[in-house]
Amino acid sequence: MKTTRRTLFAATLAAGALVAGFTPASAETKITFYYPVAVGGPVTKIVDGMVAGFEKEHPDVKVEAVYAGSYQDTIAKILTAVKGGAAPNVAVALSTDMFTLIDEDAIVPFDEVAGKDAKAWFAGFYPSFMANSQTGGKTWGIPFQRSTVVMYWNKAAFKEAGLDPEKVPATWAEMREAAKKLTKRDASGNVERWGIEIPSSGFPYWLFQGFTTENGAILMNEEGTKVAFDTPAVVDALQYWIDLSVKDKVHPAGIVEWGTTPKDFLEGKTAMMWQTTGNLTNVRKNAKFDFGVAMLPAEKRRGSPTGGGNFYLFKGQSAEQQKAVVEFVKWMTTPERTAEWSIATGYVATQPAAWATDKMKAYVADFPQAAVARDQLEHAVAELSTHDNQRVAKAFNDNLQAALTGSKTAAQAMKDAQAEADRILKSYR
Repeated sequence: MKTTRRTLFAATLAAGALVAGFTPASAETKITFYYPVAVGGPVTKIVDGMVAGFEKEHPDVKVEAVYAGSYQDTIAKILTAVKGGAAPNVAVALSTDMFTLIDEDAIVPFDEVAGKDAKAWFAGFYPSFMANSQTGGKTWGIPFQRSTVVMYWNKAAFKEAGLDPEKVPATWAEMREAAKKLTKRDASGNVERWGIEIPSSGFPYWLFQGFTTENGAILMNEEGTKVAFDTPAVVDALQYWIDLSVKDKVHPAGIVEWGTTPKDFLEGKTAMMWQTTGNLTNVRKNAKFDFGVAMLPAEKRRGSPTGGGNFYLFKGQSAEQQKAVVEFVKWMTTPERTAEWSIATGYVATQPAAWATDKMKAYVADFPQAAVARDQLEHAVAELSTHDNQRVAKAFNDNLQAALTGSKTAAQAMKDAQAEADRILKSYR
């Protein structure tokens, strides 16, 4: 009997040791993280470093980062994965994809899984970023790599043109007049330097929303079921953009490429450009001249749309995975890491607390241009986002480009965009 008891006791100890030895491996929670960038390059290294830092502090969680290409590529891959029953656990996608992901029944609001401190967590972000993150009283996205449109200007070009290099145009009229002086032509009349470039490929609606906001127009309702593309204020804003090239000849005709605009600015081919704050670090590293960054010029008011990506939490995962995702997203968006991310990339730090960190204070003291986007948040509006957003945005983009290339008038283009958007959104009302 004693031998039996001893044997059982020894066996129990061995089994306990075996279980203890294998517990960390069996308890490891794995989550898949889709991130919108092509494989390789500085941003992937930054994200890899952050993921490694999280895993070091959370050894029971393994994060598989999947670099999914552009924002458009990423949402396409997400939706394909959702339909195939293999959705990622967490992803960064455009804030404007919120309604699309809700309509596809693909995501879970963070309110349901973030715990008792959820409201305090959400309240820590700038309200203008939460406008594209919340709907129906729920929080569907957590702001991460967010931006606004700002104006960059070449101070050397301003000085050469007889303009004050420290005074940036503050109104539409001032921007037009400055662009006239900054546009430089050779003896044959060929343009050597444009006064201004505003991209109209990639995200034309986003750049155009700078104009519409400044002209006092709001493009959609908060529910994402209605748009206002054909109002007089929107048509007038589009006409101003058209006139910069057709009438004033200070802006390239036709379509201006999103990707080449920063290159043109850095090479001195344009004296001013509208671009995302996400290009701030790129310009700072590569500009061979002094440059400034400013809020967009006002017409009836200041203003810019917000932009960029949010974290989303997907359905179809275990409670352990959901918990791991929330821990991961919270870790990635602490004020300290938000500040580090903003400094490394140029995206706008999404929380006031991040701007209060010692790192961010030192960065702004050394590089005051970084604070422009933060200050512009006071005037920012939600980026265009509706149900079936990709189709609505495409209809809007196609008609904007038709007007900019001269195949439609501003009024006709906006009338056609409105009609198509109304048709698409009818079933959501």
